[in-house]
Amino acid sequence: MENEIQVMKPAQLQFFGSTEGFELCQRMAKVFATSTLVPTQYQNNMSNCIIAMEMASRIGASPLQVMQNLYIVHGNPGFSAKFLIACINASGKFSPLRYEFKGKENTDDWSCRAYAVDKEGEVLHGAWVSIKMAKAEGWYSKNGSKWQTMPQLMLQYRAAAFFQRTYAPEISLGMQTAEELYDEAELVDTKLNNAPAASPENIAAEMEKQENANTETLGMGDGKAADPAPAAPASPANDGNAAPAGGVKPMGAQKVPDMFK
Repeated sequence: MENEIQVMKPAQLQFFGSTEGFELCQRMAKVFATSTLVPTQYQNNMSNCIIAMEMASRIGASPLQVMQNLYIVHGNPGFSAKFLIACINASGKFSPLRYEFKGKENTDDWSCRAYAVDKEGEVLHGAWVSIKMAKAEGWYSKNGSKWQTMPQLMLQYRAAAFFQRTYAPEISLGMQTAEELYDEAELVDTKLNNAPAASPENIAAEMEKQENANTETLGMGDGKAADPAPAAPASPANDGNAAPAGGVKPMGAQKVPDMFK
């Protein structure tokens, strides 16, 4: 139909499909790495920029959007819930995401689920998320938990994550949200030698630590002299023709060919 609205999707860049594509990717990554508009873990770090650009290409999003909404929690990458909600609303596959509540507010029975209408007109419902579930999973009681201070928003974020993982898992590339990773971080820490629980403060410190680790170089070709090799043990004197103790015979004086005289 002439009046039909066409949704234009950004072309995916095949960065790793050819040498030309990878060289283009490097030039683009250099621009992002020298910008102060990107988060610190991407500044002066072309490797991180290239990975973020590749992920943005896969989901059809802006590289800057991905960089601004991709978080690292205990070594695991995750998109923010609000970014995934925006991707669902902009995908064109569903109507804008909406939320349904049930149960009495601020009680364990207070629950939320996300829903939307697909192109066929079918109403799609996500899984119910409740305060009771948050407490049973350990999300509610952990240190610095936002479930205690802003439960309604956390219910909506988690309900949206469940909806997205059920009906559009390709948007997040199968990864959990940053909020989910943060909620589960304490449980992981407890299993790993009783490490201290995660908090917004030490998550930020870990991101800074990761940034520093990613920017370290191997020292190859950087102008630094290599560590000197251990000195060989002294060998007994020889007359220049006999092989030393190591078994390697020195060349000694060599006769210059006539053609070079």
